[in-house]
Amino acid sequence: MSQEMIISRLKEQGFRITRQRKLIISAILEHDCSCCKEIYYQVREKDPTVGIATVYRMIKTLEEAGVIDRRNMYRIGDTKEV
Repeated sequence: MSQEMIISRLKEQGFRITRQRKLIISAILEHDCSCCKEIYYQVREKDPTVGIATVYRMIKTLEEAGVIDRRNMYRIGDTKEV
């Protein structure tokens, strides 16, 4: 799933798309992250103002939107196959 598709799905479900959310999505797509802290460290390299709570909330938002599954090591994809 591409970043544009994820953003589109979030918009359809009424979520705001912020710069920080885009950075988190990019970090997940670009790196194999096994936990929120790894995502946090990747995002902090690009924007030191992003907090760990923001990452956790975004992961929850992505789960609610159906684009991520924590059982799948925070990889974005079709969660219906899991």
